[in-house]
Amino acid sequence: MKAQHYIARLAGSRKWTDMLKASPFALELSKLLFDNMHKISVIEWEIYISVEERDKGFEFDDEFKLDIFKAVFDERDGHQSDGLDYRIGRKKENLSKNNLIVKPKEEKMKNKSSVQISALPLASADKMEFIKAANSSFERVFESIEPENPELVRKMWDAEKYIDEDVLTPDRLPIDRDYALSMIDAFMFGYVMELAVEADSQAEDLN
Repeated sequence: MKAQHYIARLAGSRKWTDMLKASPFALELSKLLFDNMHKISVIEWEIYISVEERDKGFEFDDEFKLDIFKAVFDERDGHQSDGLDYRIGRKKENLSKNNLIVKPKEEKMKNKSSVQISALPLASADKMEFIKAANSSFERVFESIEPENPELVRKMWDAEKYIDEDVLTPDRLPIDRDYALSMIDAFMFGYVMELAVEADSQAEDLN
């Protein structure tokens, strides 16, 4: 059951039973999301679709989402995700932290004035907002994956460390402030999955 739950999450579903009831288009999209996780993670895809739906003014159905994914990601090379590739036998590539796949918001920001982060550490007020956003994102992902050892996962979670080491790294500067905030969600699923795996390993050692 645990393996089914993780597979469902990696394939873009909230849980295994959702996959069982999904449409043929949604199931094909789940398979493509799994096969193309080196190009785009599930979280990155959800952000991408959310931005597109907001821009177009309507909610996409499963068939339309599948067509978009095939045209933009599956049938084209050049995309590269900062997320981790969890498929067996796949080697982790040395990915540039500047090559984020979800950039529609960043591109729009170029066309208007925006607040830029150009130096670290963050100002106190900004740091509090980033930590608050990270904690909120962590809770959403934590509840969705239902880790086997929740106490250990919570013990390992450190919002400030996550911001400093995975989101606002010096090589990404300068960066639009709002775009940097959106990156918190983009990387969180893979990060919490890693914490869950480490927690399971620690629990086995203790037993």
